Amino acid sequence: MVDVAAVRGAIEQVQDPEIHLSLGELGMVRELSAADGAVSVTVALTIAGCPLKDMLADDVVAAGMSVDGVSTVEVTFTSMTDEERAALTADLRGGPAGEREILVARPGSMTRIIGISSGKGGVGKSSVTANLGIALRRMGKRVGIIDADVWGFSIPKMMGIDRAPTVLDDMLLPPDAHGVAVISMDYFVQPDQAVVWRGPMLHKALEQFLVDVYWGELDYLLIDMPPGTGDVAISISQYLPKSEILIVTTPQLTAQRVAVRAGLMARKVDQDIIGVIENMSWFTGDDGKKYEIFGAGGGEALAGQLEVPFLGMIPLVTALREGADVGKPITVVEPEGEAARAFADLATQIVEVGPRLRTHPELVIS
Repeated sequence: MVDVAAVRGAIEQVQDPEIHLSLGELGMVRELSAADGAVSVTVALTIAGCPLKDMLADDVVAAGMSVDGVSTVEVTFTSMTDEERAALTADLRGGPAGEREILVARPGSMTRIIGISSGKGGVGKSSVTANLGIALRRMGKRVGIIDADVWGFSIPKMMGIDRAPTVLDDMLLPPDAHGVAVISMDYFVQPDQAVVWRGPMLHKALEQFLVDVYWGELDYLLIDMPPGTGDVAISISQYLPKSEILIVTTPQLTAQRVAVRAGLMARKVDQDIIGVIENMSWFTGDDGKKYEIFGAGGGEALAGQLEVPFLGMIPLVTALREGADVGKPITVVEPEGEAARAFADLATQIVEVGPRLRTHPELVIS
């Protein structure tokens, strides 16, 4: 005899792969019966064309088979009604249907919001964002990434994400890779299109990423910022006043001189600067020697000028560049390599330090 209640309990513990809540919490398990070890269960999908239906079916079968006496599990799918979907959306938003609020910015939210910033392009800010996100996830943290570099979006490609968000009424469920959820303009722009937007449109796009995307209960929300101190940086400071900034630079002193302006921008809008990370610090040759191709000292000089911690250096590794091109981050393909260890150390420092509240001295650009 099969314990039907035990089977239902096991299946209701399965997580929806997009919302990351259990099927029981979401009310998705409907009819369930068992006869001679054969279980039949009906699951109500949030939308009819759920892109992860096959994954969900496999998880439901595995959960059902884990109960003693079950020999087979047959999964049938249906879809939520419009009323059920509207009620679910309102519940996920934490308020009445149609109410739009930035949940991660609510008072009492435990989500740490960190903008990954730089003074100029080409310093590897996006690769730092992607690999830091994965490093934090490997520490057991719940992580989301906003690819806010509206003109130079690259995070989905770097992470190997090949599908668009699922639309649940007026809410977007962001796809994830390696356990990290990602939202980006990349999902909404055709390859042959250019994003030619002025400030108000950028402001609106960022608002939608924050309001219309379901992030769940995140520990960290990383924001890959556009280089410089333009409209998006100003909007972030307005929408997310508790956000912190991590500044990325390279060893070149000329890059450091430009990156200091990102620090000035953060200070002006009262954002806390976590510290400075130096990317492309050295290349290890076949002879085992470290070659400082782009010079040395830029990261430490910048941290000294900003009077913030210098959080370390990321080496220049061929696999890091190759992985970014094919959607295989270095923290995944070489988890024990020197670059992955550097990202793991950076993640550890960010977690251990926690958000800081400091008064900031005035800075003078030399």
